[in-house]
Amino acid sequence: MKKTGRRSPPTARTLRAVELIVYDFDGVLTDNRVILREDGMESVTVNRSDGLAIGLFKTMGIKQLILSKERNRIVTARARKLKIPCLQGVDDKRRALLRYCRSHGIGLGQVVYVGNDLNDQEPMLAVGHPVCPADACAEIRAISQIVLKTPGGAGVARELLRRIAGPSSKP
Repeated sequence: MKKTGRRSPPTARTLRAVELIVYDFDGVLTDNRVILREDGMESVTVNRSDGLAIGLFKTMGIKQLILSKERNRIVTARARKLKIPCLQGVDDKRRALLRYCRSHGIGLGQVVYVGNDLNDQEPMLAVGHPVCPADACAEIRAISQIVLKTPGGAGVARELLRRIAGPSSKP
């Protein structure tokens, strides 16, 4: 049976047991906009506070993954800079997520998936903790345990860090 409707917010204790955070790229780590240059090259804007938060999640022992439908050098470059794995060009995000978790011994109940659009719905329904930025589409907000106050690209990982580690967490 398919789960529908927003789930109850997790407790701080439950969130501290998280083993993996999965980020969609466009609309979560970016504001979902693309700058298309005259020569056809694309650019996006990311938030440095997300990079700091991702580093702190690593020190907490929480694994992280970027899972993107797009196959783009921008996604590769950002994942490399953040030093986290990236799966891109993924049409079936749920299947890719299940395979990743199985191969790394991670239970889906200990996964946070941060998504913003319809192609994130199936993997979000599969995990213990679906989360979305403030400007996610209505269908994604409806299934999320946590709807962040931060829109995509404006520090989503940083707000999530505060939710998991508490308000005194730095950066």
